[in-house]
Amino acid sequence: MSTVGVALPYPILSPLFIDGPVDGFTHWAGLPPKLLLGIAIALNPLGILFGSVILGSLSDRYGRRRIMLATLSLAVLCYLLTALAMVLGNFPLFALARLATGLCEGNAAIARAIAADLHPHVDKIRSFSLVNSSLYIGWLVGPLLGGFLMPLGAAVPFMVAAAMMLPALVLLAWLVPNTGMSDAPDRRSLLVFAREQHAFRLLEHAGLRRVFWLQLAFTFGLNGFYEFYPLWLVEFARLDSQGIACVTAALAVAMTTMSVYVWPRFGHRYAPLPTARAMAWVVAGGIAVLLTGQAQIGIAATALLGLPLAVYQTCMQVYWSQRFERHGQGAVMGLLSTTFCLANVFVALVGTALILIDTRLVLAASAAGCAWAAWRIGLLHRSGRVLS
Repeated sequence: MSTVGVALPYPILSPLFIDGPVDGFTHWAGLPPKLLLGIAIALNPLGILFGSVILGSLSDRYGRRRIMLATLSLAVLCYLLTALAMVLGNFPLFALARLATGLCEGNAAIARAIAADLHPHVDKIRSFSLVNSSLYIGWLVGPLLGGFLMPLGAAVPFMVAAAMMLPALVLLAWLVPNTGMSDAPDRRSLLVFAREQHAFRLLEHAGLRRVFWLQLAFTFGLNGFYEFYPLWLVEFARLDSQGIACVTAALAVAMTTMSVYVWPRFGHRYAPLPTARAMAWVVAGGIAVLLTGQAQIGIAATALLGLPLAVYQTCMQVYWSQRFERHGQGAVMGLLSTTFCLANVFVALVGTALILIDTRLVLAASAAGCAWAAWRIGLLHRSGRVLS
């Protein structure tokens, strides 16, 4: 349900700012619509970044369920605030609401930490694949909600997302145990704990730093693709919000199918690191296809990229969990989520400047980021010298 909130605006924002009405929302303060689009895209992952830095570590102290319940409850309020901003046509309020929603959506790190906690009762390849599949289903449901509810008003999808969070809260409180809580008492205040136990503290370790930078490069490429392929679909394939929703749904179906039915069955045969390298090369090539500007080929490549992306994500999560387990699964998964968010914010800012020239420049930079990560993973695998 959290991922629904992340994915829901994708088929809404590009058509709204590029082809929407000229009003105080899409032309706030006289700024170009593409610039406002970039700001709207950047603020949500910026919030997720702040949330990912601390929420995973907090779950190591207070337990996974407690922090998840708190963040999901706040997310409901943030979705309603976003809907109110859309109704009022208030861009600053919309931006603030998306930032606050992102803070709550940083709880994906907690979900992955729960998956790691289940080992050895549930194999890590299977547990991470299932958690990832739930996120991919969010990418399926979110764009469909956004695209097909958009004709009812831009605020309606956000109100529906808030309502969908309520049964998720009930199931979480009823079924999920409060795992991960430290047995040793921690007498530090919450403020001191947040300052001393944030995910970035792990970068003091050389091995984690090395993997962090290559993961950041890949997620830069991934987010350049995620954030701006809807704009590519508007400009080069001439799709509306419903068309973008359908393409995004196909991408999500490919990712979910690979995560639920294929990779848990065959993934044990392949080592995580070399497999991740191969998938990174495939992703780089797939994004590069969009540079041709060919509508049908680009649409097909966008949907099929879900297959290698799903494999890469699971392989790297298993690798991080196994290699750096002693640092705490919540903190490690928080740092892994942080790479995604950092890259998301950076690519939104850089991409906003590049799309003013040509949308394909962002996609070229994205393909280059994934290719560089693939090369660095190969060096890492051959050296075999990652310190924990």
